[in-house]
Parts: sequence; structure tokens; C-alpha cells
Amino acid sequence: MMLSIGDLVLDVTVAPKAPLKVDDDNPASITVGGGGQAANFCAWVAALGEQSRLVTRVGEDDAGRLLLAQLNTIKVDVRVVWAKEPTGAIAVLVSPNGARTMATQRGASTGMRPDDLRAEWFDGVQLIHVPGYSLFEEPLASATQAAVEYARRAGGRVAVDLSSAAGLEEYGPPRMVHLLEKLGAELLFATKHEADVLGAPLERLAKVPVIKLGSGGCSILGEVTAAPRVVEVDPTGAGDAFAAAFCVSYLRGASLGEAARRGVDVAASAVTTIGARPQ
Repeated sequence: MMLSIGDLVLDVTVAPKAPLKVDDDNPASITVGGGGQAANFCAWVAALGEQSRLVTRVGEDDAGRLLLAQLNTIKVDVRVVWAKEPTGAIAVLVSPNGARTMATQRGASTGMRPDDLRAEWFDGVQLIHVPGYSLFEEPLASATQAAVEYARRAGGRVAVDLSSAAGLEEYGPPRMVHLLEKLGAELLFATKHEADVLGAPLERLAKVPVIKLGSGGCSILGEVTAAPRVVEVDPTGAGDAFAAAFCVSYLRGASLGEAARRGVDVAASAVTTIGARPQ
């Protein structure tokens, strides 16, 4: 059982067929589906054949109920806190060359509090996945740290995925370094840019630091695992797919090199389709 705590949001992905023209109609492919880093991680874990549980807070609205039903369909166990605030949403603009821009309304998710959690939610959890987004904003950040303590007491390991260089800069790199030292994660996932913004040796912050290199694969303690070449359509959710595949392999006893290979292969497959979840 792997658990993640944080965002479950509605993704609206717009992929124009050509560069956008201002004040004009632009033919595009538009899809609506589930998103949020924590939820995406759980969806990929379930698709890879392992049990996953999401702890999240969503609005008592049609979007929240739809997103919950989608996860139940793919056998993600969701422990939900219902809220009066609206469910979050992300507009994802994917350019014809595969680059993406996101506009985010995090909605109800950031309002989760430590006293919303239940100790039994963490029974049997072997690993808790902590998205960086779940550490940036209160009261969710305090709830996430409480969740880590619950998971530790249940014998679980901790994996942190830093998520966003912009979020790190706003939160404060020294403050995040202090928090990561406190969390003592076994696994730490970061892009090269996020690692540079953090400004501290990742080896000091986690037992296994993993640097995600996008189409270049990943690097672990200086060992690079190349990614297969694919036609990239939409990179949304690829990092979540990578982290899920790596964690699944790691908990199954794979070597770091084997886990890295599985991670880059699954992530490479993820970028060939529109959307953040397994197809």
C-alpha cells in the first residue's frame, strides 16, 4: 500500500493545433479529466498493479464527486474530507511543440487540517508520497507533516517530490531545506532546476536523491539512466508517472538502477498521450 496526500483537481487540457492567434478562433483538442499530483501518483501506482490510497480534501460539488468516482473506478482507495470551498482546477495549455503552461486554482485541497486525519487511514502503508505542493501552503502543510508521522509509526517510508521550482522560490529554499532535514525522507525526487533552486546537496536531505532530467532520463548519485526516445505529445503527469513507477519498483526490491529504468520507461510512455493519468 502506497499513500499520497494532497491535490485532487479537475484538469482542463487545451492543445492547439498551431500557434495561438490573438483575437481569433484557434482549432484545438480539449480534454477534461482528473489531475493533481497526489491523485496522479495514486492513479499510476494502481495502474502498475499495487494498492494506492489518496488522502485529499475536495468540494461538495459535481466536480469533486466526479473526480472521486473516477479514482474509485480505477481502484484507488480515497479517504476524502468534504469541504464547502470548490474543488480545485488546473487549465493546462500544451503548445504544438509539447511545451506546457498551467493556470492553477488549488481550491479545497489546501484547507486540510491535521485534525481531519484518522490514524487508521495509515494502517498498512509501506510508503507515503509527499508532493511538494502539499508542503507549500497552510494548513495542508501541517496536515502533511502529521501524515508523515502517522506513516512512520505504521512502519512506512517517506518519498518527497519537490514539484515546483516557482513554489520552492516562494516558500523559501532555506526553509524547505530545514523541513526536508526534519522529514528525513528515504526518497527525494527533484528536477535539475528544483535542485538548483534548493541550493543544498540532495544527498544530505534523503537516503536516495533522484534528479529527474525530462527527456534525458534521470540521475541517481551521479549515475544517469537515459530515457527512450518517443514522440512527446503532453508532458503533464510524466513526473508523477516516473515517481510512481520508481517507488513501486523500489518497494518490490529492485536495485536503484532497475527502479530508474522502470521509472523512465513509464514516464516516456506517459508523454505520448494527452492527460496526466494512465490511458
